[in-house]
Amino acid sequence: METNLLKNISVDCVIFGFDMESLNVLLVERTMNASQSNDTLFSDLTLTGHHIYENEDLDGAAKRIVNDLTGLKNLVLEQFYSFGELDRLQHPNDQLWIDQFEGALDKRVVSIGYYSLLPSLNVNIKQKGRVVKWYPVNEISELAYDHTFILEKAISHLRYKLRYEPIGFEMLPPKFTLSQMQKLYEAVLGVELDKRNFRKKVSQMTYVVPLNEKQKGVSHKPAQLFMFSRDVYEKTKTERYDFFV
Repeated sequence: METNLLKNISVDCVIFGFDMESLNVLLVERTMNASQSNDTLFSDLTLTGHHIYENEDLDGAAKRIVNDLTGLKNLVLEQFYSFGELDRLQHPNDQLWIDQFEGALDKRVVSIGYYSLLPSLNVNIKQKGRVVKWYPVNEISELAYDHTFILEKAISHLRYKLRYEPIGFEMLPPKFTLSQMQKLYEAVLGVELDKRNFRKKVSQMTYVVPLNEKQKGVSHKPAQLFMFSRDVYEKTKTERYDFFV
């Protein structure tokens, strides 16, 4: 049973998804209207987050936040950084937003950052009175609070993990082509990879298993499909492949 919220500790979740072309993140519209005229004072975008309850730990809060938004469970959910800078909530818009809660929230809040990876953008997002949409990461210029900085930290951590661990398969369908896999790596790493060298690296990954299947319903020549085998990876995970070596 949920109890009181802790006023000065929150969890911010960076929820990533891949649309076979670009890396995307779920953002929430934050709009504040004047109390008397109902005119819009400001409108911006934030990551999804919430203060934690007294009776839950940080991981539990992150799982609740992601599940409340997506309805999904058992997703990759990793803590990557903590944010407690003195000026992180000092923008005038942020102060206005906090003031409307009349002391229910502190003006000094420490936030713990988590990122999550969704297997598809075709998720039934639970709006619950909010406007929540996918946005390409490379088109985002500025977010509310210090969420631009949080997003940058999340991307940096994701890039590091992707270079050395097969975490990216969480954002691919169960069956995928090597071209789709390469596009994922390029979208996350922010670089263009040599096709020949990429496929040579992948051929050394015993956990990327070729299937006796090809794409269906495509206008071009169907490509061979592959799958990620976690069982094989667990047996061979001492092996590490860096696409920049």
